[in-house]
Amino acid sequence: MTQPRSRRSLWRRTAGWSVLLCLVLPILASSGCTMLGGSGSDWRNARRDSSQQAPDPSTTPEAVVQVYAARTVGWRGSLGVHTWIVVKPSGAREYTRYEVVGWGVMRGYPAIRVNRGGPDNYWFGARPEKLVDRRGPEVDDWIRRIETAVDTYPYKDSYRTWPGPNSNTFVAHVARVVPELRVDLPPTAIGKDFLPNGSVLAAAPSGTGVQFSLFGLLGLMGALEEGVELNVLGLSFGLDLNTPAVKLPGLGRLGLPQ
Repeated sequence: MTQPRSRRSLWRRTAGWSVLLCLVLPILASSGCTMLGGSGSDWRNARRDSSQQAPDPSTTPEAVVQVYAARTVGWRGSLGVHTWIVVKPSGAREYTRYEVVGWGVMRGYPAIRVNRGGPDNYWFGARPEKLVDRRGPEVDDWIRRIETAVDTYPYKDSYRTWPGPNSNTFVAHVARVVPELRVDLPPTAIGKDFLPNGSVLAAAPSGTGVQFSLFGLLGLMGALEEGVELNVLGLSFGLDLNTPAVKLPGLGRLGLPQ
């Protein structure tokens, strides 16, 4: 009896260390990259100009919707990203940018900010990644529904970095209301799994599957766009089966380009 018990004990220890390494190593690697990349930087003087990814509205008459993600400020950038959504109806000469920001919420400012910056600006030195770029005549209807989703967001005056609600909770909410956008938020979008109004079951943000989540702290997602994701304490692990890749906390998506 002693030998089988010893083997079970060894297996448990091995499994425990494996899970710990899968959690810690990606975060350490991401933290190292963030510190090296941001060495000597000051967020007050960091770049906030255009990254030249949004089309010029003066020469783009068609409707446009884009979603961006950029590493957050300071040490939080080793773990997560900030996301936002921009829209331009047909014929419009400028973009409208919607996002949730935590600064000032405790002093009574709204969490949802409109046109706080340009559509594709650097986020305090971090170049944004364009996640979605949708154009065409059908996009005007999507924009109207996006504006409705912004109006119905249930946490307009609330912000919590972890586990949510935050900027990624907001973009995930908009994405679920307009599933045609097919938004595949990165695993570093901490807060995307915080389901509004205490729900435990919802559509995946891309609208191509479903997810289960307990207050953004523990959950599971299965979807065509996102693949399979496990959320543990807001950190996501997963496999993208549509465009093969591994998803890791901190490091994000590693694999074929989407």
